[in-house]
Amino acid sequence: MKAAIITIGDEILIGQIVDTNSAFIAKSLDRIGVEVAEMLSISDDKKHILDTFTQLQNKVDVVIVTGGLGPTKDDVTKKTFCEYFDDELVVDQKVLAHVTELIEGFYKRPISQLNKDQALVPSTCTVLHNKVGTAPGMWMKKEDTVFISLPGVPYEMKYLVEEEIIPKIVREYKRPYIIHKTILTYGQGESLVAERIEQWENNLPEFIKLAYLPNPGRVRLRLTARGTNKEELEEAIESNVQSLDAIIHDIIVGYEENETIETVIGKLLSKQNKTVSTAESCTGGRVASLLSSVPGSSGYFKGSVVSYATEAKVNVLGIPQNLIDQFSVVSAEVASAMALNVKELLKTDYALATTGNAGPSKGDSDAEIGAVFIALATPNGVIVEEFNFGQSREKVIDRASVKSLEILQKEILKFVQ
Repeated sequence: MKAAIITIGDEILIGQIVDTNSAFIAKSLDRIGVEVAEMLSISDDKKHILDTFTQLQNKVDVVIVTGGLGPTKDDVTKKTFCEYFDDELVVDQKVLAHVTELIEGFYKRPISQLNKDQALVPSTCTVLHNKVGTAPGMWMKKEDTVFISLPGVPYEMKYLVEEEIIPKIVREYKRPYIIHKTILTYGQGESLVAERIEQWENNLPEFIKLAYLPNPGRVRLRLTARGTNKEELEEAIESNVQSLDAIIHDIIVGYEENETIETVIGKLLSKQNKTVSTAESCTGGRVASLLSSVPGSSGYFKGSVVSYATEAKVNVLGIPQNLIDQFSVVSAEVASAMALNVKELLKTDYALATTGNAGPSKGDSDAEIGAVFIALATPNGVIVEEFNFGQSREKVIDRASVKSLEILQKEILKFVQ
């Protein structure tokens, strides 16, 4: 079973907003065995929408459209649906009652004609009731393709996908199973990982595909199995993951999408009842952001000092000015002092510190652009490592942040029983 996802809105095409709806819909469909064949973003133009519908007709089983269902004149999706299906708009009394209750009962204001027009739907559509908003979803079929229209407001779209669309597809369509397993690796680049696992990859069964998903300092390996027997797929995936682990155990830090390195670190710290803090210069709080993004991180992450300017290192972290004058603000000595001082300041077991030149200019140091020192204060002392992450600025910040977490994780693992 194949699907296409269309987002309608000029605001997406000009980069005014980021399309997060398509990613959510794609993941939701993937979980029930529906393969997304295409994702498109198109303008609020009737002809463009009609042309796109025609191109997708009978090419996929389901077309999910988001956007263009608002009450204003620039929202043309409902009228375009009527033209494509040779239909007309009628008032759905259930939707009208819901919109009236929402506007007059919840928002405490008189309902306008624009609000009432939200209850207009094509006469032959199946209405998908939107309990969290005013724009209903619409389900219409032409020949072999179902067209589904959803509001573009993310929380309304998510409600309709989870409560209406996914259950309806599950009831009405027979689908294959799609099983994913994502292995998270840190510390080696895509080409090196590929060399190490080449023979293993060549021996994968035909129904299992491998995808490399690289980011600075880390590579996710996603295994995807498709078939009709769920248990056989899961057993095959697990068997191949075990054989992969035997080859690259040293760089595997977790599994699945939610097993990021920050999640793994959180579990390790929680299990050992240990805490961590950060003192960041060149990474500007990125390491702290990663650590605190994990639910429950307040139990082990105590805080951060973003000492971006030299005076903040002196006045807030208490780094001696003569140490900076002697060794430079980008140095192993200053990184070490930052880690030790924030560890003492926030009373943690571990403390990470970063200082470097991310570019484009050198700032308060003569160190080369891309040069970064990462220090980790532990219960047993301080570890300091020097790197050069090259350019650009964003790459330096990303790689320094990831490498900091990698250093922390490796140190914590030394004490795992």
